[in-house]
Amino acid sequence: MAGGPVKVYLDFLSQPCRALYIFLKHNKIPHTVQLVALRKGEHKSPDFTRLNPMQRVPVMEHDKFVLTESDAILKYLANTYDVAEHWYPRDPKRRARVDEYTAWHHANTRLNVVKVFMTEVLLPMMTGQPAEQKKLEQALQELDQTLKKMEEMFLKRQAFLCGDDITIADLLAVCEVMQPLGAGRDVLKNHEQLQNWKSRVQSALGEPFNEAHSFLFKLGAKKPKL
Repeated sequence: MAGGPVKVYLDFLSQPCRALYIFLKHNKIPHTVQLVALRKGEHKSPDFTRLNPMQRVPVMEHDKFVLTESDAILKYLANTYDVAEHWYPRDPKRRARVDEYTAWHHANTRLNVVKVFMTEVLLPMMTGQPAEQKKLEQALQELDQTLKKMEEMFLKRQAFLCGDDITIADLLAVCEVMQPLGAGRDVLKNHEQLQNWKSRVQSALGEPFNEAHSFLFKLGAKKPKL
């Protein structure tokens, strides 16, 4: 029994928040959204800090059960609600492939995307100074190496990161690689295999993908394509 609807605390500039929102919308899971504007410091308010002492989004509340960390939340929802089995397979080996990527994701895909976005967008916004080109070039090189590993280690010749069907792994990954578009930068332009993967993921997710990324698309439209 799934219980009542979930309540999620999100900021759509956050990659994991977008992944969670897309999962909820695509799978028609009953939910409400409480926006938490990181740029306004709302994640540091006393009420939110009581909910999540780490002062990070996303956060989920479900029947008085509070959960943080997007990976844990997505897996909880996949186990709790009647969603398609391919999202987080029950077969131990197929599930292990999803866990393998999500364990790798945080210290690789996510870490290196954050470095690029922080250097190119957030720090210049906060300081009013242009991006440090040397640091940006280094961050881009590290991200490019990670993208190559995604192709070689996970995507290989299969349609999605963990097999022939879309999983939570693809959802987390696609929201990350979309993030640099907020600076007008397409980090996949030299990675044809990942470009094709992104198109398959976007097609599988449909309108929830576009809705979740609408603010990022608007932000990127104001920047020259890099």
